[in-house]
Amino acid sequence: MGFLLVMKAELVRNFIIMRRYWFRTVIGMVIGYSMLLMLIMGFMRGGGAVEGMAQRITDPERATSWALGFIIGMFAFGIVGMFTMGLQGMAQNGQLEQLCMSPHGLVSNFLARAAVASFSSIFTSAFMVWLIAKTVGGTLHFDPIPVLVLFALTFTNLIGFGFMVGGLVLVFKQTGQLAVLVRLSLFGLAILATDEISSWPVVARWLAHALPITDAAILLKYVLVQGQQVMEAGKPLLDAAGQPVIRSVFLHPSFPFLLISCVVWTLLGITCFRFMEDHSRTKGTLGAY
Repeated sequence: MGFLLVMKAELVRNFIIMRRYWFRTVIGMVIGYSMLLMLIMGFMRGGGAVEGMAQRITDPERATSWALGFIIGMFAFGIVGMFTMGLQGMAQNGQLEQLCMSPHGLVSNFLARAAVASFSSIFTSAFMVWLIAKTVGGTLHFDPIPVLVLFALTFTNLIGFGFMVGGLVLVFKQTGQLAVLVRLSLFGLAILATDEISSWPVVARWLAHALPITDAAILLKYVLVQGQQVMEAGKPLLDAAGQPVIRSVFLHPSFPFLLISCVVWTLLGITCFRFMEDHSRTKGTLGAY
């Protein structure tokens, strides 16, 4: 019940901020869309004379996949940053000790804040991906149940990882450089993660599966970009009737890895965070920065 009350308060706070600073939100989306489109155009532009922006992209499906990877990476970047930069900022302005003394506790408060921020990010990011796909001539597929399940699992996965990285801030305080490296690694992995990791060396493959964003990015691209069509040699696999073979994302080889990753990272992250919070309380350095 306490968690729901905190989430309600965060929703109201975010709604007030978005209503008051709506111009900033719109400008941010325009800038994000423009930068993302320029990056994709720079990497994937074809040669020859062109008349329209969509004709400049030689492979619209791959461009759409890249755009989705960028958005997933930004989502991961923001979630983990909330636990690193957010904790540092709260320690500096004195909010951290207040949250720790609240009846709901630091974990519940950060879960509520992260959940509300994620909802806002998902809505704005979905609109941006749709615009990019329309611009480059690609197609997005939307199957409600798989998409909602995957976003919930992705959020859960990143929350656990964020708690673990955020716990380092409570003990070591200034972890800005490490946080940036971790966030950039997740960002790059979200862009590059594809089914091709199955052909990587065994050690690299298991390391990629162990990281929290790899399987989530693969599965989201499989649903939203491929429409759950099975690919073979870069083309949709066809059945005897000449129709694309559709296989549910829940049967995809990466789905069990995502479930395992969610359980492991969530338990490990919250356990480490509570341990580091208790250690910081014992040393009397919780509010120090």
